[in-house]
Amino acid sequence: MIYVDADACPVKAEAEVVATRHKVQMFVVSNGGLRPSPNPLVEMVYVADGPDVADMWIADRAGKGDVVVTGDIPLAAKCVEAGARVLRHNGEAFTPANIGQQLATRDLMADLRAADPFRQGGGRAFSKADRSRFLDALERAVRAAASE
Repeated sequence: MIYVDADACPVKAEAEVVATRHKVQMFVVSNGGLRPSPNPLVEMVYVADGPDVADMWIADRAGKGDVVVTGDIPLAAKCVEAGARVLRHNGEAFTPANIGQQLATRDLMADLRAADPFRQGGGRAFSKADRSRFLDALERAVRAAASE
């Protein structure tokens, strides 16, 4: 199965293409406001408003043989621990080897932002190259997960 942490996810359509190609069930999890897909392999899951409700829904279900798409590092850590393959929206994989560093970097950046409330900026814009890397990475992850 593919689980997509869908709020603010720029690659839902790409994930659906890969899920359809491999005939894999895909869950698109959000707090609402997303248009349902007519694809029978895609199930829209609308969770209650609240912090991390969508993340908890995914974390409670994802495991070995599944692929999770998220930019949320704590959710990624839970899913990696459960044995799922986890990808960022740009195709970068969260793995047992890098998740600890990812969490530490996230915490450091949160501390830096808290120390300087006037700090502006964010990540770079999502590019066509990011989208292409995601498609390739998801394709490989779905194939690998299917063989587990």
